Amino acid sequence: MLLWVMWAGRHLVLLAVIPALVRCQQKPNVSVFPTLNQVFTGDLFHLHCISSQQENSVKWYLNNKEQTWTNNIWTIPAAKPNNSGSYQCESNGQKSDSLTVHVEEFLPIASLIIQTGQPVMRTDRSVILKLEHEDGLLGWTCFVSKGMKEQQIILKLQGDDDVTLEFDSGKLSDPETIFWCTDQSQERRSNQVTVRTSDKDVSLEIYPLPAIVGEHVILRCLVWGTDHISRAVFYRGNKVIAESAKTTFKISNVTDSNEGSYKCHATFTYQAQTSGSPYRVTSDTQDMLAASPTAAVLSTDMSCSCPLCPSNPSYRYYRSNGQSWERLSSDRKPTGSGTYRCRAVWAGRRTFLSKSVHVDSRIILIVFVVVMLVIAICCAALYYVRYKRRSATGPIYEDLPLGSQYETMAKGRGKEDEYEMLHPEESARGGKGGEYEALKAEGMKDGVYHTLSPGGASGGEGAAVAEGGYEALKKQEMKEGVYHTLGKEASGGEAGPEASQV
Repeated sequence: MLLWVMWAGRHLVLLAVIPALVRCQQKPNVSVFPTLNQVFTGDLFHLHCISSQQENSVKWYLNNKEQTWTNNIWTIPAAKPNNSGSYQCESNGQKSDSLTVHVEEFLPIASLIIQTGQPVMRTDRSVILKLEHEDGLLGWTCFVSKGMKEQQIILKLQGDDDVTLEFDSGKLSDPETIFWCTDQSQERRSNQVTVRTSDKDVSLEIYPLPAIVGEHVILRCLVWGTDHISRAVFYRGNKVIAESAKTTFKISNVTDSNEGSYKCHATFTYQAQTSGSPYRVTSDTQDMLAASPTAAVLSTDMSCSCPLCPSNPSYRYYRSNGQSWERLSSDRKPTGSGTYRCRAVWAGRRTFLSKSVHVDSRIILIVFVVVMLVIAICCAALYYVRYKRRSATGPIYEDLPLGSQYETMAKGRGKEDEYEMLHPEESARGGKGGEYEALKAEGMKDGVYHTLSPGGASGGEGAAVAEGGYEALKKQEMKEGVYHTLGKEASGGEAGPEASQV
């Protein structure tokens, strides 16, 4: 509302109410904590709605859709791809500008693990952390986040080519402390490690990083100061999932449905305890989260691939070394016996390790030898069959028992060619001595069998034959049960058939 007032000849413009200015001053703002240039699958981060009113109850929006979360700090315990998007908060009726968060479906290039200690520690205790970057740690720095404050940890390298480094966390007094490391450009960083504190004697140990979908995770019930645990009960929420004398519980083939709050109850005694009832204590709850980072694929021929990766990544191979995986010095395909995995690497990012593949070079050698032997035997058999087909001539004429029946099989030029091959000297003279003539159907009589004369006989009783002719055995001269055979002599009737009585 504008009020015009005349005073001393001057016009004064009074701004009694300027709602737009008030709204501008009250406009909230969204910030991310810890401050991360990249957010990877499994990262923990907080979204903080900051406004002049500092209201405890606000509205949150993701991609312009109102969410159920109403606190001014929205915690994402384990980032997933569906957490990507545009975030806004609303306080006192005013919306903030949008803040875009992109969750990478891969892992950061470096790894940070707890070398000594547990993910849940007693207050004022410390852990030893181990940083590893396969391409060297020169210029790397680590950070620690406590509450809403960040501190830097100066690393002391032994050499410029160091790829691993251990450092102490210092006393842990906050309920939650987050560690991570980056290079100078902050374009390459490690994963986060979250360490929590508890004053209870019993704690539930869960791997500090999110469980990988498809892998397994082990829960362990610990008691500070003793390992004399007679019974352990594991809970998911308030439901018992395992109860035994074992202090560990294994979840195989993790899925998103395994996410939730877990705790354990331990029955235990101390070594110095000589009497009295055992202690029974329940741990604080711990959240188990699942993540599905993209993994490489290793085939049985040791070829590594990543269909979901950007173009032209490099591949690295790892060999099982007890409980750890040791990177091979060369990025070439591994050879020799062993159990191997691989991953793709590019631009400060990498995939999760592939499924393991076991190789036994002895079996490969045996299979190769067997295959080569089979191929050699098949080739030899094929050559033998072809050789036999080419070299085999077979008998042209088959020896028949004395007195048996036979018929001439030679037909056409085929038999002539066979005869010429067997008797080249006859072919050269143009003659075919001993050639058989076809038996004419009209020259045969029922019941008459013709046999060749064993010699070139010129006469004999019955019918005279020419050289190479035949002698007819007449039906009327045969008697039932009498078989005639050719005489062994080559001439005359004296060498005629002999009769043998059956």
